[in-house]
Amino acid sequence: MITYPFLQKGTTIGVTAPSSGVSADLHGIVKQAVERLEAKGYKVEVGETVWTDDKTRSAPAIKRAEEFTAMMQNNEIGAIVPPWGGELLIEMLEPLDFDSLKNKWVLGYSDTSALLLAITLKTGIATAHGTNLVDLRGEYSDTVTAMWETVLETKPGESVLQVSSEKYQLDWQHENPAPCVFHLTEPTVWKSVSPGKVDMSGRLLGGCIDIIRHLVGTPYGNIPRFRESHIPGEPIIWYFENCNMKTTDLRRSLVQMKLAGWFEGCSGILFGRSPANESVDNYTIEDVYQDLHHELAVPIVYDIDCGHMPPQLTFINGAYAEVVFEDGKGTVRQTFK
Repeated sequence: MITYPFLQKGTTIGVTAPSSGVSADLHGIVKQAVERLEAKGYKVEVGETVWTDDKTRSAPAIKRAEEFTAMMQNNEIGAIVPPWGGELLIEMLEPLDFDSLKNKWVLGYSDTSALLLAITLKTGIATAHGTNLVDLRGEYSDTVTAMWETVLETKPGESVLQVSSEKYQLDWQHENPAPCVFHLTEPTVWKSVSPGKVDMSGRLLGGCIDIIRHLVGTPYGNIPRFRESHIPGEPIIWYFENCNMKTTDLRRSLVQMKLAGWFEGCSGILFGRSPANESVDNYTIEDVYQDLHHELAVPIVYDIDCGHMPPQLTFINGAYAEVVFEDGKGTVRQTFK
């Protein structure tokens, strides 16, 4: 079974940096995000790791693991939201005592997705792939991003529906701040490798594929054990987003996952929009999706709201999902059962 945390109104949100910290010149955006959360009624506790960053790390791996664990064990803290991702979160998985983690939400994406997936696979505690802290610093959030609260306030046994965005952000414009942080200018169009309406259902698992592919073959990426222990006999819907990889690197990663058994019992795959996906020798991203579709014989929907081209839906690792795609739009209903 899956264990679902619950976000209480007015709880304390812990901010720790399990990957990269925030350099001094950007401390202001963290403080701004904290002020926005406090204005919504939350209390916020910011850890030491958030304020330092060197060699892409907020702190040594053991300190990152200790601060994260302390927040997970602190009964006053109801959720943990890192400031953002980074590069080397994977270093802090080994010193992390997964058995000591309490049932509370961890929310984030990018490098944080390795921690999210590892927690769910190792413990059966649901985790939330969605907005980072610094993306909540705006005067308001777009309707898709703002759903993070509604999703995390869903009670066990209940369902929550999310719909695809109307527009998405093509490029980051840090020099041109927007009231909602993002510059949503491009029409959103979800796509499928096959024509017509697509329906898929199963347990959600996924994250930034650049990062979570490195869990293959480790104690933190044991999909067969997770399926047997927590979702016996149930299918999986995978969701991925590609941050930096060319098409051939993405293809190699997907083949590795297939060879490692990650796609056994798969009922469908979702791919987020990507700023990468660069073709190699006319091998396009559509070719990657088609090859995977032919090999696995499951529906594949892509350019969904997930990842480094916001806004993005809040996906719950471990939740039962029903995904419907038709005419460029999509819905995701997650049930916490």
